[in-house]
Amino acid sequence: MNLAVNARDAMPKGGALTITCRDETASGLNGLPKALPRGEYVRISVADTGEGMSETTLAKAMEPFFTTKGIGKGTGLGLSMVHGLTAQSGGAMHISSQLGKGTMVTLWLPRARQEDVPQSVASQMPAAGEAASRKLRVLLVDDDSLVSMNTAYMLMDLGHSVLEAPSAAHALQLLETDAQFDIVVTDFAMPGMNGLDLATKIRGIKPKLPVVLATGYAELPPHATLDFPRVGKPYTQEELAEALETALTSHGSTSH
Repeated sequence: MNLAVNARDAMPKGGALTITCRDETASGLNGLPKALPRGEYVRISVADTGEGMSETTLAKAMEPFFTTKGIGKGTGLGLSMVHGLTAQSGGAMHISSQLGKGTMVTLWLPRARQEDVPQSVASQMPAAGEAASRKLRVLLVDDDSLVSMNTAYMLMDLGHSVLEAPSAAHALQLLETDAQFDIVVTDFAMPGMNGLDLATKIRGIKPKLPVVLATGYAELPPHATLDFPRVGKPYTQEELAEALETALTSHGSTSH
């Protein structure tokens, strides 16, 4: 995502973003990064046809907090984070760029062996409950549009229909005008009114409507996890489905 955003920002007048992925073997003789041990890798390249970088800028590109973007348009941590993650994974990263022609960032990540791949989470899931067998109408509340979109896709892939709200205030407006929701999934850390406050208000106006709190770094008050089912960010589709099931079970199966 960081690399794609960088590529987009480097093409203010438009251009082509090309992402490629292929298997590659590092033998020590094929010109790959010297820091790359011999072995099997997945090579991912993200290329753009944007403004490109000078040799001076390219030399500093992976330094933390270095950015050529304007104030408020970048932290300067994107490339350094990608580089750090790649190195921690036992891989390597390379950047090539030319002014006026574009940039290509290439990552080599160790390829997992089949025996290293854990057993499918789906095969470990308990028998399908109400959330898995019934199509729900979900009100999804999150101020981060990217997170909201990803969660909506997860829910729709589970067979549910989703209406998104970018704030707690908007969610309350939707609940006032549309009573046909089966469950609410809300982010905790939001400006204005947080998810716990929203969940508490919903309990006051629609006591039988289940609410699931989604939270990552934010600390919830001790009683919050007892009052409302919680799913921790980042969560898998299976964990989200399990949270829906927990919320529905604790509230019965009545539609709202």
